[in-house]
Amino acid sequence: MAMDSYLLKGAQKALVEKLKNKGISDDNVLNAFSVVERHQFLESFFWHKAYEDIPLPIYCDQTISQPYTVAYQTQLLSVDKGDKILEIGTGSGFQAAILNAMGAKVYTIERQAELYQITKKLLNRMAPRVIACYGDGFAGLPQYAPFDKIIVTCGAPIVPESLLNQLKPYGILVIPVGQGEQVMKRITKIDDQNYKEETFGNFIFVPMLENIVKIK
Repeated sequence: MAMDSYLLKGAQKALVEKLKNKGISDDNVLNAFSVVERHQFLESFFWHKAYEDIPLPIYCDQTISQPYTVAYQTQLLSVDKGDKILEIGTGSGFQAAILNAMGAKVYTIERQAELYQITKKLLNRMAPRVIACYGDGFAGLPQYAPFDKIIVTCGAPIVPESLLNQLKPYGILVIPVGQGEQVMKRITKIDDQNYKEETFGNFIFVPMLENIVKIK
């Protein structure tokens, strides 16, 4: 049974306070979390948990990430209004909607055809400026490159060179790297040969996989 909108709004406000208390200090990130309704990206029987700081199931055996993780990665991106941002791993569409609410021009790619179709319809309603694409995240979206920022929302075994190539000079890539448990990395492209790499603790994401998955 769907929750009352007043209760959902109160839970959303409480989540924003929780994110503040956990160290999210970027006001643009916090403002986006206060306007993008996470419950809209879930099936209605999960709405009572939508604003808890936990991952939750979505279609195609995937998950919507923990809000803190989304906020943390977004804060690392240092998003400016008007940034052209590529997201690898559309999933529920929530991360793309957060970036959109921050004034970015968002391109997002999903490898699972069924999930892509579901999420594209949702984004058309919730964040119609987002360009949602179906394809292999390892390849990125060279037809739309270069990007100011790239965010990867799944655990990559390596840093794909194709994504580094699609960054503008002084562009930023935020990506969790590793098998099983990942290290969060922020890579700033100085030029085609030189990069600055920073690390920001350990996380667990679903693995980043190659190739597309067609509808059976």
